[in-house]
Amino acid sequence: MEEENHRAKAMTRRTALAVGAAAAATSFPAQAQQAEPSDQASEPDFAELEPIQSAANSRPGPRTVPGRAIPVPTDVSPELQSVIAAPYRSPAWSLDPKTPVEWKEAVAKLAAETAATIPPLREKLGVISKETMIGGVHAYIVEPKHIPPQNQNRLLFHIHGGGYVYNPGEAGTQEAVLMAGRGKFRVISIDYRMPPDYPYPAATDDLIAAWQGAVTMAKPENIGVFGTSAGGALTLALVLRAKAEGLPIPAAIAPGTPAADMTETGDSYRTNEWLDNVLVSYNGYVTHAAQLYANGHDMKDPQLSPINGDFHGFPPAILTTGTRDLFLSNTVRTHRKLRRAGVEAELQVFEGVSHAQYQLDPDTPESKEAFEEIARFFDARLGT
Repeated sequence: MEEENHRAKAMTRRTALAVGAAAAATSFPAQAQQAEPSDQASEPDFAELEPIQSAANSRPGPRTVPGRAIPVPTDVSPELQSVIAAPYRSPAWSLDPKTPVEWKEAVAKLAAETAATIPPLREKLGVISKETMIGGVHAYIVEPKHIPPQNQNRLLFHIHGGGYVYNPGEAGTQEAVLMAGRGKFRVISIDYRMPPDYPYPAATDDLIAAWQGAVTMAKPENIGVFGTSAGGALTLALVLRAKAEGLPIPAAIAPGTPAADMTETGDSYRTNEWLDNVLVSYNGYVTHAAQLYANGHDMKDPQLSPINGDFHGFPPAILTTGTRDLFLSNTVRTHRKLRRAGVEAELQVFEGVSHAQYQLDPDTPESKEAFEEIARFFDARLGT
């Protein structure tokens, strides 16, 4: 019965997508995403749409919306407007390697491209980096050339994103560089093991081992943990596991647009599908990577979908997302669950931003603002 329901839902969804695509194709001329407001005159007006949409939504159930072009917002920085207007990150969003060899080739190619951008970013932000081992796990110490006195005894523990599969080695340190440069913190970035060779629970095993090493470098009350996307989910999973194993927990956390639910539960998986120009659709590489990482384990397990865990006793948290983020609902649901558990939790949502663009596109003013907000949050909650 469950399988039949799943097939029925999938068929309904495909039908809705086809109807939406057909409506878009027949209702509007070809239109660039950078369209000026004047270009919207070619769209059906409200008087034309009202009876059609009222009839289509006259009964309880899924909402039907007309096909439409979404213009680039004009109330964000010019730099961010260019990012929002950019095409999908192809082929990254739709990659579907079929074998371990193909996965490794795709990971190595993307890692090389990303790693090439890291040294100039470090130079620009006045940051230095060196490889090390922490708790027996490969890691990087990333820090500004000059650490202010109030941060001398503080430490940030960074967990990189990349769908649990991407960004090995130096490629995984971009967010650490941004935080070190903009927040002036010493950061340790953990190069945890990943699939296809090391699926779950290798990553969380490494993070727990590195966390036990980190608390010998600074007091837990002086340590914050942060990461984006898979790194955000692993931040939550780390705290859940530390609680369960009776280990110290950090003073504060910053899970950015966390992949908090692997089961594709949440409104924005639908509302922002095809609008997010980074992830684009959960049916792209995100699902393939999640399945590779989970390695047959129940995706509802809180270590894989932390939204299902017990958030009582969590440290203060700041979460970051954007209005076009496919994981907007993941972030909002995590924020609300933290609040319901009595945890101090802040939520910052950036206009027009797709998944993790505040990290992926560091030259925008909004990226600088996002990291400065996170840095202020840590500064107010970490001991000295």
